[in-house]
Amino acid sequence: MNPDASTIAAGAPIEVDLSPIAEGQDIKVFWRGKPIYISHRTKKQIEEARAVNVASLPDPQSDEARVKSGHDQWLVVIGICTHLGCIPIAHEGSYDGFFCPCHGSVYDTSGRIRQGPAPSNLAVPPYQFVSDTKIQIG
Repeated sequence: MNPDASTIAAGAPIEVDLSPIAEGQDIKVFWRGKPIYISHRTKKQIEEARAVNVASLPDPQSDEARVKSGHDQWLVVIGICTHLGCIPIAHEGSYDGFFCPCHGSVYDTSGRIRQGPAPSNLAVPPYQFVSDTKIQIG
């Protein structure tokens, strides 16, 4: 027995199977009516995100603080630009992360704001790994 659509829209947790997501690929799911990007990051993307001088960021946060320990290859963020609420595009922009074409905000592969008017990083929703290949959001 699964919850009905109104219960899910109100914020019931959702489970997402990560096994079909190829390395370097992103998918978008919806939780509480919000787009959630799930990125299966490559080793190169992780290394680039971790090489950034955190103090140089407009909203300083380490890559390690934005992912679950032991699951560094998975980035889960709410896909709503922190400037005016537009939906950014994955794998776009100068940092191969997310790009909001409406006003030019550019986020890196950790979802951190790097350029543009957005005041803060893409938010990380509450989530947990229920197995090595499945997460629960909410």
